[in-house]
Amino acid sequence: MPDYTVKDVAELSGVTVRTLHFYDEIGLLKPAHYGENGYRYYGKDELRRLQHVMFYRELGVPLDQIKAILSAPEFDRLEALKAHRERMEKEVGRYRRLLTTIDATIAELNGATTMSDNELFAGFSEEKQRQYEKDLVDRFGPGVQTKIDESKERIKGWTRQEFQESSERWNAFLASLGALAAEGKSPDSAEVQALIPTHRAWLEQYWTPVRESYIGLGQLYAGHPDFRKQFDAVHEGLADFCAEAMRVYAERELPA
Repeated sequence: MPDYTVKDVAELSGVTVRTLHFYDEIGLLKPAHYGENGYRYYGKDELRRLQHVMFYRELGVPLDQIKAILSAPEFDRLEALKAHRERMEKEVGRYRRLLTTIDATIAELNGATTMSDNELFAGFSEEKQRQYEKDLVDRFGPGVQTKIDESKERIKGWTRQEFQESSERWNAFLASLGALAAEGKSPDSAEVQALIPTHRAWLEQYWTPVRESYIGLGQLYAGHPDFRKQFDAVHEGLADFCAEAMRVYAERELPA
C-alpha cells in the first residue's frame, strides 16, 4: 500500500495539515510511521480511521469521546459504518422536510400560497429538542424542569411574528458578540459586559435566570456540539467567549 504524507492526506480528506498534526499530538490519529526526516506517513488503515473521525465529527461527537470509541477493543468498523449510515439516513429525511418547509415559506412570501402556523415548523427535530431538555436536566438537576415548563408556557400563545422577532434578536446578539470578539475585546471588557444584558433580556422572554442558572446556560453553550457549531460559525471560539462573558456578568449582576 502507498504511503501518504500529511500533505497528501490533507488534500485527500480536506482536513488541514495543522489539524492532522493536532490529531497526532493527542493520539487520535497517529501516522503509520515517521520517516528519517521526521515526516509523517499514513497508510490505508489510517485513512479509514480518519474517515471514522470525520463521521463522528459530523455527528457532533467531541474529540475525546471519538478517541475512546475508536480505541475501544470492541470497536467494529463495519458496525460503526452501519450506525453512521442509519443516523445519516434519518438526518437526510429531516433535511428533506426542512427543504420542503423552506420552499413553502418562500412561496408564501412571494404570495403564491399560504401556510398554517404549524407548517412553519415542519422538519425541525423534536428529538433534538427533547435531548436539549434532557441535557439541561442532567447537568443542573430536576429543578430545571420547572424552568423548561415555564418557558413552554410563556411561548404557548406566540404568533408567527413573535417567533420571528425573537429569532432576529438572537441573531443580532450573536453578530454583535462575534464582532466584539473579532476586535479582540475580552469577555470582561466594558463593551462585552454592556452587551450581555441584551442576551439576558432575550432569555427572559422564556424564563428568568439567577446566577447559577445563567452561568450554567453559558456552560451548556460551550459544552454542547450543536450550540458550539452555531456560535463558532459566527466567530471561532465564540461559544467559550460567550460562556465566560455570561459568568462574569452573572457574578456581578445576578442574585444567587
